[in-house]
Amino acid sequence: MARRPLPRILSSGTASLARGRDLARTAADGATDVLHPLLVIGRGLRVLASAGRRKWADTPKDKRGPALFLGAACVLVVGLVPYGPLLALITLMAAAAWQGRDRTPARSGPSDAETERLGSLYEALVPYFSIPEDPSPLFAHGGDWDGAFSGYEFDGAGRVTRLRIRYPAYFTDGEAASRARIEALLHAKSGRGREYLFDWDEEGNQLDLSVLAALPTGIAAQPFVTSPGETVLGFTDSTGVQRTLPVVEGDEPRDVPPVIWRTGPRSTEPHLLAVGTPGSGTSSLLRSIALQALRHDGDVLVVEGGGSGEYSCLSGRKGVLAVECGPTGALATLEWAAQETERRLIATHRAREAGWPAPEDTRRPLWILLDRPSVLAHLAAADGRPDPLAQLQVPLRHGRAAHITVVVAEQFEHLELLNDAVWQHTRARVVLGPAPVQQITDVLGLPPHTTPTAQVPPGRGYARLGVGPVHRLQVPATPDPYDDATHPAYRQAVLELLPERQGAGPSGAGGAEGHAVPSRPLRTQPPEQAQGPSIDAPESPEVPADAP
Repeated sequence: MARRPLPRILSSGTASLARGRDLARTAADGATDVLHPLLVIGRGLRVLASAGRRKWADTPKDKRGPALFLGAACVLVVGLVPYGPLLALITLMAAAAWQGRDRTPARSGPSDAETERLGSLYEALVPYFSIPEDPSPLFAHGGDWDGAFSGYEFDGAGRVTRLRIRYPAYFTDGEAASRARIEALLHAKSGRGREYLFDWDEEGNQLDLSVLAALPTGIAAQPFVTSPGETVLGFTDSTGVQRTLPVVEGDEPRDVPPVIWRTGPRSTEPHLLAVGTPGSGTSSLLRSIALQALRHDGDVLVVEGGGSGEYSCLSGRKGVLAVECGPTGALATLEWAAQETERRLIATHRAREAGWPAPEDTRRPLWILLDRPSVLAHLAAADGRPDPLAQLQVPLRHGRAAHITVVVAEQFEHLELLNDAVWQHTRARVVLGPAPVQQITDVLGLPPHTTPTAQVPPGRGYARLGVGPVHRLQVPATPDPYDDATHPAYRQAVLELLPERQGAGPSGAGGAEGHAVPSRPLRTQPPEQAQGPSIDAPESPEVPADAP
């Protein structure tokens, strides 16, 4: 039976209330700006009235009569003078505006608590930024931090949110270990639980520390505005990329900077490796990639080693060739993938020799998604069967030319079980979940430019495409739509992106050892029997539609 979505009032009531509060707050701010002069004059009149009452209370009783007479005479004179009442009103309004002005003194420096925090940071950095041979050290115990710190900002709790540090030129800022010690110290002293960005200016001997805002976690899977060959891995900071994508977060449209992974024959990183901890969101990343590949008319093969059935929603769908979760089915599927790679290469080579474009079936993108393949390798070794990962060498080595993309997701504990071909050919890397800096560096090849936190939401991590920089990453929420423990709005979003089913089999029906029924039969002929154009083609071949 199809699952009925929750009523809209239950799924989007919180967003509507938040939007109503934002509108009310905006209206109140606008009214305050428009009525600001009247508020200032009113406050000034109240000050003048209070001063008049105090003056009248301080006047002796025997002098109150003459004072009243003098005041009445002044009012009479003002009334008889031409334009007197108007000038008196203008004078009164000017006096009220002057008395009602904001007299809050401008803040010229940090408060006592902030000064104490800056002093503690300065003292903590002294052992790292000073040497005994320096005749005039910039950092010294009991010294003044004004010469070393500038551009400081604090949040409401009094913690540093931005700071510029000037350090001596002899500090070894070119060594990663030296920079790591300073970053770890500043992270501990400035407040844990936040993510800091450290920008080292080695030429100017300056270090800029800033607190990064949290990445959006409410963006669900949706049709992203991308071209074929572009896959959205997630979203990052606006300073890391030069492109934005229109998305819908809750019910509000917004533009966010994405991390785009480009695949195809001209890609420099044709395959991807995703590493994480249990519950970090690697399966959500694979589901997001699969949905985007199906949207661009690609074929998808899924090999699931965990056996949890998180990809059963893809079984029998249009474009999904098979969903395997057993060693026998995985071995057969990967063998077919290797043969299909060879068939595509041979057919493309023969077509080019004959002067024709490559056949259409060799240019259709094929995605091979493997989730925790080390489990299948262990099961295959226990049963005395060949390692299924050995069949990945051909798609990994020649997949770019054959329009075949391989995505492998594995956990940190089982990385040593991956063969060398996976490590050598997966140049795009993603690390999700909380992990030490050293583990992130081992996978990405570079340390992250920020300080990882101990607790992160699912789908949060880092990404690096080839030899590019390391980006912060938040994977779009793509849960298993059949998991009732996840957010109903996110599950509904995934269901809306799934293509229609093919065949009469029930959802998720599988054979022995988790062999799911494919949406169409896999071709298992060896490459030498592959069909493709050759030099001995007939004299009057069928002219392709795009031939001149």
